Amino acid sequence: MNISATDFASLLCSRLCHDLLSPVGALNNGLELLADEHDPEMRARCLELLADSARASANKLKFFRLAFGAAGGFGETVDAREAKTAIEGLFGDNQRLQLGWMVSEQVLPKQAIKVLLNLALIGGDALIRGGQLDIGAEVVDNMIEIGVRADGPRIVLDGELRNALLGESGDAPVTPRAAAAFLVHQLVMQSGGSLQVSPPEADILVFGASFRVG
Repeated sequence: MNISATDFASLLCSRLCHDLLSPVGALNNGLELLADEHDPEMRARCLELLADSARASANKLKFFRLAFGAAGGFGETVDAREAKTAIEGLFGDNQRLQLGWMVSEQVLPKQAIKVLLNLALIGGDALIRGGQLDIGAEVVDNMIEIGVRADGPRIVLDGELRNALLGESGDAPVTPRAAAAFLVHQLVMQSGGSLQVSPPEADILVFGASFRVG
């Protein structure tokens, strides 16, 4: 499916606003409670909730700046530790999700960072009851190889996201929900690469992306 740059930017903005609505809304509710609360213990609890919501909002913004935006400086590469920190911040409050980091490169091209982060986002969201999310990347013969593996008691990958990843959406419009998957597909295809997704009946969800560096 072809989509204009303007329309795609709108999709990304919609996705960002959707993901920030909950923590920002919690901040607003917390401030309203704090204004009406006079009990010291309850005020302390409100401040704790406000701090949690502020941290969640900041972590989401940091992640999306790398995954969707132009964060990471003006060079062509990004320190892989920035991606690791962004993923840990995004999923850090989910006590049911364990992260495995198997990225051998110290730096990666910005394009690869975006693919890695968005596949991690999709994989983590698919683990609706928690589980193990493993993320790996390496450069071999000037090709970047990225793998994301999600394993848990219940894995749900929406068909719309699967089709967007594989470029099989046909004439169906891309929605904000599938913006990350569409971005991954476009980035990989633009580099003449390939993208694999484990079949729907598989017990484990696996993404694999391979494309040329530079």
